[in-house]
Amino acid sequence: MAQVVDGRYTARTDEPFVVFTIGMRINRPLAIRKWLPTFRAMGPMLRELYRHPEKGFLGAETFVYWPGVALLQYWRSFEDLERFARSQDDPHLPAWQRFNKTVGSDGSVGIFHETFIVERGNYEAMYGNMPIFGLAKATEHVRAIGGRETARRRLMRGENEPAVPSS
Repeated sequence: MAQVVDGRYTARTDEPFVVFTIGMRINRPLAIRKWLPTFRAMGPMLRELYRHPEKGFLGAETFVYWPGVALLQYWRSFEDLERFARSQDDPHLPAWQRFNKTVGSDGSVGIFHETFIVERGNYEAMYGNMPIFGLAKATEHVRAIGGRETARRRLMRGENEPAVPSS
């Protein structure tokens, strides 16, 4: 289990980034031959991405729920994410092709993804008494003090605007 860091923290990055949520839903639990390969496909992708940070992957968090699993991923850019998704040399495209061939639209397994492009300074995060997590794990984990003390202050840190002093 990850070590809890006492106190209030936030994430810090001066660069734009992409938040990518991807997941699957088991619609027919007895169709194991359909959903198990879909479930297993993510492991090789994540291993490849963690081994090769130059591909633009910053980090991920995994969430298991019934009836499925989801990953919250952070990427340096949409171009990096798209390049990985479409590359013949990376594990995503072959997994996607297998999914379409074996599951297609038969309804046994649901899949989803959502992509959010976050421009510089247009994000806010707070972690209280948590292990280093999420965006802070993918970028930089810093104390939520001074200009980072409240959600409003974290969001108001504009490009040319100094941090709002703590009262």
